Amino acid sequence: MINCVYQLTSPKKINLKFKDININNKVIVRPEYMSICHADQRYYRGKRPADILKKKLPMALIHECCGVVLKDNTNKFLPGTKVVLIPNILAQNHDDNNKNIYENYEKGSKFRSSGVDGFMQELIAIDNNRLVVFDYDSDCEINNYIFAITELVSVAVHSVKRFLKNIDNSGKNKKIAVFGDGNVGFLVSLVLKKIIPDSEIIIIGRHEEKLANFSFANKIFLDSEIPENLEFNHTFECTGNAGSFFAINNIINHINPQGTVILMGVSEEKILINTRNILEKGLKFIGCSRSGFEDFVDAVKIMQDKKIKKRILNLITFGGSVDSISDIHRVFDEVLRVPFKLIFKWNL
Repeated sequence: MINCVYQLTSPKKINLKFKDININNKVIVRPEYMSICHADQRYYRGKRPADILKKKLPMALIHECCGVVLKDNTNKFLPGTKVVLIPNILAQNHDDNNKNIYENYEKGSKFRSSGVDGFMQELIAIDNNRLVVFDYDSDCEINNYIFAITELVSVAVHSVKRFLKNIDNSGKNKKIAVFGDGNVGFLVSLVLKKIIPDSEIIIIGRHEEKLANFSFANKIFLDSEIPENLEFNHTFECTGNAGSFFAINNIINHINPQGTVILMGVSEEKILINTRNILEKGLKFIGCSRSGFEDFVDAVKIMQDKKIKKRILNLITFGGSVDSISDIHRVFDEVLRVPFKLIFKWNL
């Protein structure tokens, strides 16, 4: 089957390419709503190293997407079913019974919009285990396009699950700090409150206007005004880039001995950290990136909670419809001006 693929060929240049795709034993999905990630922006604006861009382009962008099933050659989904698309492409030797390695860290796995084409295509031919159904609200479309950001919520879910797997269940572990007031920090905090409702969540960020969105947190501080006596048991680092240096070293200074640090911020540069204090406090650092099928399933369940959905919807900006390549450029520019997430309807 011939498909239309909208590929980034060089920074800020998108071309239409016609590709023959294999639909045998695949589900054919029509993308409906998409959201732009910081990683997409880095590719689009040429903010990755030149050798990386040369290696990965041309490539269709976007890994945050929901859509509708048009045809299922595996007979698992009915036409018209609303689904979230999972961007992980499993390794050829993937074994569902191997619980020692999460699918998102498995050698040989691939990730859409990072070396292979993302979801900016007319149609997606996808394996049936890469789709998660969500409840479609026929009365309010705004309640449906929220699922375009399920991938980001699933990343937050994955990080919280790994956190819980690596701590004990004593009461002392309920004081948790989240460093970062952006998309990841907000969703991690929201998921923490949902999964561990009796936890004490402390938010540390740089922007007063963004911190105002964390009304569900127990305490909120600007990173320039962290009290000297502030202590917490565990923490999630959700800053990335240059902010990682300050966040990680503040974490090391304020975290209690034998605490767990979940690292989620992505940086293009190497980060200097105070290893002496890490050793002295006996800290555990866990790197978290992306997510897997079960995380998507749990994310959809969480997002269907009315309170959670309302909090997320309050921060989403709708970027209208993308009907042309010029509209793609428009939404990539517009997303720079929104405080949280921009979602757009895909009509190409």
